[in-house]
Amino acid sequence: MTFVAINMLTVPEGEGAKLEERFRGRAGAVDRATGFVDFELLRPISGTNRYMVLTHWRSREDFAAWTESQSFRHGHASATGRESESDSSATGSEIMTFEVAQLSSGESDPNPGE
Repeated sequence: MTFVAINMLTVPEGEGAKLEERFRGRAGAVDRATGFVDFELLRPISGTNRYMVLTHWRSREDFAAWTESQSFRHGHASATGRESESDSSATGSEIMTFEVAQLSSGESDPNPGE
């Protein structure tokens, strides 16, 4: 069963672009991790200032192995790209994990015929 990890990042007003730039420059080691399926960075539109980092994994064990790996530590250290804690674009982080109980997929082209 697919395993999902969501990291909710609290981002101060005006710091979203900086956070997005850091993710664009991420090392990408997670893309090569055993059991990794996909990654999404979700930008808030309304109702919150929290970004969501959404990753899907083949299993909980694969996610746990990733978080304990040298690649994880290296990727998160280099992804911050900051000289001090005060230079961070996120002021808080909360990780939530889930198993996919149901899955439904629509068409891959949201605008067919255009």
